[in-house]
Amino acid sequence: MKQLSYLSRLSAVGLIASAVVITSQAQQPTPPDENRFTKSVLTEKLDEPMEITFLPDKRILFVERKGNLKAYDPKTKEVSVLATIPVNTKYTNRQGQVREAEEGLMGLIADPNYAKNNWIYMYYADPSEKKHVLARWELKGNELVEASKKIVLEVPTQREECCHTGGGMVFDKAGNLYLTTGNNTSNSNSDGYAPIDERPNQSTWDDQRGAASTNDFRGKILRIKPQADGKYTIPEGNLFPKGTPQARPEIYTMGHRNPWRPTLDSKTGFLYWGEVGPDASKDSERGPRGYDELNQAKGPGFFGWPYFIGDNKVYGDWDFETNKLKADSKFDPAKPINDSPNNTGLRELPPAQKAFIWYPYANSPEFPLVGSSGRSATGGPVFRKADFKNAPRPFPDYYEGKWLAVDFMRGWIMAITMDEKGDYKSMERFMPSENFSSAIDMDFSPDGDLYVLEYGSAWFRGNDNARLVKVQYNAGNRTPVVQAAADRKAGAVPFKVAFSSEGTKDADNDKLNYEWKITSKAGVLKTLTEANPTVTFDKPGTYKATLTVTDAKGAKNTRSIEIKAGNEAPEVVFEVTKGNKSFFFPNEPIEYQVKVNDKEDGSLENGKISPNQVAVNLDYMPDTFDPVEIAANYHTTDASVRFNTGYKLMNASDCKSCHIVDKKSVGPSYRDIAQKYKGDAAAVEKLAQKVISGGGGVWGDHAMSAHPQISPNDATTMVNYIMSLGEKPLQAPSFATKGAHTPAVPKGENGRGSYVLRAAYTDRGTKLLSPLMSEDIVHLRNSSLDPAKADKTKGSELLITPNKSFNLIGTDSYIAYNHLDLTGIKQIEVLAQATTRVGAVGGTIEVRLGSPTGKLIGKSTPVVVKDPVTGPPPAATNNATTAAGGANAQRRQAQGAGGFDMSAMIRRGAQQAVAKIEPTEGFQDVYFVFKNPDAMPHQMLMSVIMIQFQNAIPNQ
Repeated sequence: MKQLSYLSRLSAVGLIASAVVITSQAQQPTPPDENRFTKSVLTEKLDEPMEITFLPDKRILFVERKGNLKAYDPKTKEVSVLATIPVNTKYTNRQGQVREAEEGLMGLIADPNYAKNNWIYMYYADPSEKKHVLARWELKGNELVEASKKIVLEVPTQREECCHTGGGMVFDKAGNLYLTTGNNTSNSNSDGYAPIDERPNQSTWDDQRGAASTNDFRGKILRIKPQADGKYTIPEGNLFPKGTPQARPEIYTMGHRNPWRPTLDSKTGFLYWGEVGPDASKDSERGPRGYDELNQAKGPGFFGWPYFIGDNKVYGDWDFETNKLKADSKFDPAKPINDSPNNTGLRELPPAQKAFIWYPYANSPEFPLVGSSGRSATGGPVFRKADFKNAPRPFPDYYEGKWLAVDFMRGWIMAITMDEKGDYKSMERFMPSENFSSAIDMDFSPDGDLYVLEYGSAWFRGNDNARLVKVQYNAGNRTPVVQAAADRKAGAVPFKVAFSSEGTKDADNDKLNYEWKITSKAGVLKTLTEANPTVTFDKPGTYKATLTVTDAKGAKNTRSIEIKAGNEAPEVVFEVTKGNKSFFFPNEPIEYQVKVNDKEDGSLENGKISPNQVAVNLDYMPDTFDPVEIAANYHTTDASVRFNTGYKLMNASDCKSCHIVDKKSVGPSYRDIAQKYKGDAAAVEKLAQKVISGGGGVWGDHAMSAHPQISPNDATTMVNYIMSLGEKPLQAPSFATKGAHTPAVPKGENGRGSYVLRAAYTDRGTKLLSPLMSEDIVHLRNSSLDPAKADKTKGSELLITPNKSFNLIGTDSYIAYNHLDLTGIKQIEVLAQATTRVGAVGGTIEVRLGSPTGKLIGKSTPVVVKDPVTGPPPAATNNATTAAGGANAQRRQAQGAGGFDMSAMIRRGAQQAVAKIEPTEGFQDVYFVFKNPDAMPHQMLMSVIMIQFQNAIPNQ
């Protein structure tokens, strides 16, 4: 993930704005040193954690998407499963294809009076009916009392298409509960713009029936007051008074796409939340590019979606039948009208409220500190010291009234300052040297510590880096910052592991004492006092290596690592055997081979692992790709091949002597078993145990014999195969493990995307150890590269005001990209501009290998100085992009031009500087060195718009 480059030159407007911010901040207290804050990991390897809440006994509750309610006990430092809620986690579209859904167990909060009533609220997807449910339970100690369950509120939904669920909750001082709900609307046919498809039978793609409807719970923040009997009343002050026709009185705010984690300022009562926006990467006639929002509501209101986004940027009223804008196609923020045939609510909506903070994929001119790249605004708490009167370590006064907001994708936490009216004033990074990536929830505990729940890097599965993190403020002696690492985390016994504490430090420069404790279920195996010990594991099992570091004053901190001895992780290699290994060239075939070796299971080569047990994905990834969609595709393929492993294990066992797939034999058919236990969250574990232990009485008098020789992992894999027979076929099949493939740009895509080649294998595990998954991913990037995302630069500057431009200053300035495959590359084209308006002097571009003075393999045609084009260009230049020949122009159009309209750029004065390069094989660090010996040291040579690698020369 690349951060926004510092601006080396600002416009006059930017300088004035910066001066205002600096003057304002100078009047505030001094920010505390970052090393006053200690970030510690409390627990890891969670399975899709979603939301946290705190109990008076210091326990931290959290929910996981697949249905687990868990508790972390700070006294024992252990996580326990308190209950498993049956939930739905799948979509089934009109074609019967099953895909992973965002929904499941989505939200959790403890009642403000939990100490007296023991109530907790959870928001989940009903396992059988198409609805999301807010329910209340009594939690007594570690027991979730099932008989106490009360259904508080239900949200009808569709389960054909992805996405957006919400599920965030917060209580105000009056006991009113705020609940965020996602829009439950598909994005698949709106190209990243407003989903307002009004064609018959397309309501799933029309968010006017959800977020913009006053009579629908979806795409809202609801505000209700739960009652003792499990029902609720409507508090005064919501958006629509009780009794308003065609309007739900529960609605506090509406016009949301995917509102995540809400919080309330306890002093002002203002509501804050993160809002995940659409994916379009550029403005078009359909409307603005996509923006995420960090939002504030000072009262009830309509927040614009799907008609407006950001600071009320307006979408066009798109006709999905004709693929054209309708007449009078712009919506009016002052008087929005919902005339969709799918709308069951009011036609005239309240005026649209502007976003508080908004930012696109690219750099934000309004809020440059947020950076660029992927985005997913989560939200976070507003700090008020009065909320922590008896807390042992509240945050310092500097953060009084600031909103601490986190972004799931970008990993920053922003401390956002408001003025006395609550309006935006400024923002700054909180703990800028730390990364809080994949933060799905964040809140203060009653002790004053900041807790961050991190979902992890991969969608729809448990992650090693899915964890609960605590950030603690230290006003006095600072706690050591601990880093713990191992050179290997899994392997066959005897298994030698080198542990490392490198990176551990103490801000007070105290002497540190180190203790490594190796434990298992059997107890403490070893205790070592070296900073970097080596340990040999002779017996199979799962071990925990915990490093405790203590300073001279007694402050201590810990980090733990899980070690699995007895099962070597698989080795998976995805090898491109013919074709370029860095770039994606549409309609030009590549050849590939997947290799898998597993010490315990065997390999593809020796036939012990069959090709249908290896998940292979070959996917086009749009430039505005939705990571959830890509992850769902991977997850579906992985699940499919795991079912193949289950099928293989079944055929190798004696199961077939008593069971047939679709007919009753001595025992029931596999399909009958799948149907009987469909929707039962505990069925897999229960049936796997029955495979091992045997049993009978459910299907008749004939008992099933025991199979003690089958490991729990194999039994689980076999049962998962059986349960899969109760579902319709999965959507994403696996490709062959060896063959040829012709990457193509899917119909309707703009060609600016890339291609992902992935192979994954999950081994069988052992009797003591769970399976291990390994994958290898080859990312074939678009052949058009953005100069602002180069790996190395010298003499470059990125300006974002008044327009974005990437400039090269002085001769011998350069940009470089690491590890690019130049096999088959014939020439490189640089789209650049040098105009008199900015005093550019032009020059040439040398292509060198390894360093700025390395081997010269090509030199471009000159970029000459031109006057900026202000009027319409001569007709002769309109065909600039096709001058090289029709076939080549089509190829370049398919490859994409980095998001640029080439013809428009050339009409505005851009030039195509072409460097033919000598044949070069393999991966190289490629340097583009900009030359003009007549340039003064700080004089601009040119602006670079894009760099395109080409595997064909025009007219050849």
